[in-house]
Amino acid sequence: MRWEQCCGAHEARAGRIKFDHSNSGNAIFTLVQEEHMSVSLKQTLILSAMALGVTATAAVVYDCALFTEASPNLSPARQFDFWLGEWELTWPGEQSGLAAGEIGRGSNTITALFDSCVIQENFVDLAPQGLRGMSVSVYNSRLGKWQQTWVDNQGSYLDFVGEFQQDKMILSRTAQTKDGKEFLQRMVWYNLTRDALDWNWEASQDGGKTWKVNWQIHYQRKS
Repeated sequence: MRWEQCCGAHEARAGRIKFDHSNSGNAIFTLVQEEHMSVSLKQTLILSAMALGVTATAAVVYDCALFTEASPNLSPARQFDFWLGEWELTWPGEQSGLAAGEIGRGSNTITALFDSCVIQENFVDLAPQGLRGMSVSVYNSRLGKWQQTWVDNQGSYLDFVGEFQQDKMILSRTAQTKDGKEFLQRMVWYNLTRDALDWNWEASQDGGKTWKVNWQIHYQRKS
């Protein structure tokens, strides 16, 4: 379908949406805008494309901030919003090097940056010389997945990729042991409510068939 056929010549001169179809049949659209196109018109173009059958599950190339403003309930860039806020954290102390029976405690502050298209994490383990780190996460519309980069005071640099599915956010990566053997690591956010959630740090030695929980954190939103 040509853009002029659905939206008229005036809108076609101001901007257009280019459609393509992958082998899987998923619609892909790119907003091609002129220099002085208004925000309201850009929103109209995006919503019109969605009406033509482009859904949030399709592989979509879009302006994150604009798509979110036009239709926040459908924007995949909003899938991590459950994590936003200031949180008190607790976990079994032995999972972070404390004595058995002790409770590990920490805090995590999650904020949305750059037109709410980047999620920034600032994690603090409250134990003396505890882990401190930060991450940034972004929805990559070309991959149709989330990507996260983590760095910390232990010199770690970890990169993850994953998606939100079945009420869980799961981000994973391939890691190596000291002798070069590959294994999988993943983070799982689950039991998601407005004021609480749970998070697991897991590893798999058999290609993802089974997973061992190495760190389990409970989040409680600060009042």
